Amino acid sequence: MADEVLELRGVGVKRGGADLLRDVSWRVDEGDRWVVVGPNGAGKTTLLQVAATLLHPTSGTVDVLGERVGRTDVFELRPRIGLASAAVADRVPAGEKVIDLVLTASYAILGRWQEEYDSTDLSRAIGLLEMLGASDLMNRTFSTLSEGERKRVQIARALMPDPELLLLDEPAAGLDLGGREDLVRRLGALADDPAAPTTAMVTHHLEEVPPGVTHALLLRQGAVVAQGKVDEVFTPEHLSACFGLPLTVERRDGRWTARV
Repeated sequence: MADEVLELRGVGVKRGGADLLRDVSWRVDEGDRWVVVGPNGAGKTTLLQVAATLLHPTSGTVDVLGERVGRTDVFELRPRIGLASAAVADRVPAGEKVIDLVLTASYAILGRWQEEYDSTDLSRAIGLLEMLGASDLMNRTFSTLSEGERKRVQIARALMPDPELLLLDEPAAGLDLGGREDLVRRLGALADDPAAPTTAMVTHHLEEVPPGVTHALLLRQGAVVAQGKVDEVFTPEHLSACFGLPLTVERRDGRWTARV
């Protein structure tokens, strides 16, 4: 049996009288490649924040990497989780260089100060930027990058501490067609790499789902519509229920599309 990396049981999140998540149960095993799909406001980002231990649920239990959230020191747990999200990007200090942004992930901090890095750290950071097609950006200031460049740098940062769980929150959001296709190709290569961490990504567009994804979870209004093997979840019936539209679904060369 595969080792459990993440398990949510009956998780609910209530904020300001609104149910952001309702009775969500979800298990992610080692080596899985998950995608979480749903319309805007479905609770996808909230779910990822719970998985990243950044948000504690109102009800239910969360186990991450064998530790029960609420009974463990999350500051020791978080360096084992790689997270790329707009919330992280928004907190990057003004003037931070790309290479420093990636390096500081080793300490799970933002903003380089007086911590020291050896040649192994530097080589890993450069190698990850090269893998994401961003090595030419390493001496640039993060704030000067395009949206596509920022996305690739954020993923390199998320991979820097060699995480056991990688969480990507809408990694292709805001990209033009070329930027999206380049990123999806790179994410597909990462999904195919057996040495890559267990991964869960969030999107609301099937066109952004990279080849190599093994499992899918559909969310609508904070509740699970369907989950399981991607081929069994990405059906017209399930996706129509998720988005509230009569959809046709097609898969070609490992890529998915949906339309009315």
